[in-house]
Amino acid sequence: MTLPVEYADVEAAALRIAPFVHRTPVFTSSTLDRELGASVFFKAENLQKVGAFKARGATNAVLQLPDGTSGVVTHSSGNHGQAVAYAAAIRNLPAWIVMPRTAPQLKVDAVRSYGAEVVLCDHADRETAASEVVQRTGAVLIHPFDNASVIAGQGTATLELIEQVGGLDVIVTPIGGGGLLSGAATVAAAQERAIPVIGAEPFAVDEAFRSLRSGRRLAGVVHPVTLADGLLTGIGARPFAILTAHGADVIRVTETSILEAALFHLQRMKLVVEPSGATPLAALRTTPERFSGRRVGVVISGGNTDLSWLEAAKRL
Repeated sequence: MTLPVEYADVEAAALRIAPFVHRTPVFTSSTLDRELGASVFFKAENLQKVGAFKARGATNAVLQLPDGTSGVVTHSSGNHGQAVAYAAAIRNLPAWIVMPRTAPQLKVDAVRSYGAEVVLCDHADRETAASEVVQRTGAVLIHPFDNASVIAGQGTATLELIEQVGGLDVIVTPIGGGGLLSGAATVAAAQERAIPVIGAEPFAVDEAFRSLRSGRRLAGVVHPVTLADGLLTGIGARPFAILTAHGADVIRVTETSILEAALFHLQRMKLVVEPSGATPLAALRTTPERFSGRRVGVVISGGNTDLSWLEAAKRL
């Protein structure tokens, strides 16, 4: 079966985007390793351009647009919007970013700081609003996750992680639309010894878990409420096909476990990690028996947060 993204696409993306993204560092915690009985390696994409791994996929997609492109459009709760705005600026293209009215103001302001125009709408109307902007402007839609070039770009985070840390037994990333995890799965499956991949997902938006378990791509949760605002979207068709082919699994995590993980990153590792990016650590702690004795690679997806979740954390 031919999949939407192959390993060679990720390798090509890595070369293409190298001048425009960081090769982010990998962090460890001896405290966490003792707690879990595992060796955990965190790929710190919270230190990436625009503060998230999304810079990789957006840049890869925008750099491949033909000359004469009139602009770019996307819909995003924040990180992909910032990434598309950043990538558009590289090529001096206008950008329109459709964002839900509930998006953190920090992320709205960041999108505008790259010179993009923000179009606010209800969360459920984001795709319709983006289509209207495309029709009005003639710009090209850069989908946040259901885009082969975006997925290939996201896969470069795992490509680097494997280069930086050898002998990994499993790789864990957050999953919302599935671009990051499907990129990871593409790379992991191509290794001499295939590496299994696991997504971390809040119970509040668990359609990726249910979809992969059922073998059918299910609709997203209606009016989801979670601190992990970057994971509010349903799984995309291309990511679903890739993750199904590679046998990916998903672990669901509670809001409390997400808060505790984000606090651990902040207090013990001195890393600012947004709740979405803390879901992999929450997953490791939720099912520690799955990771005991193993070398675990984790992609921290981002660090764009106003720290408002600290108020909820005080009540733990």
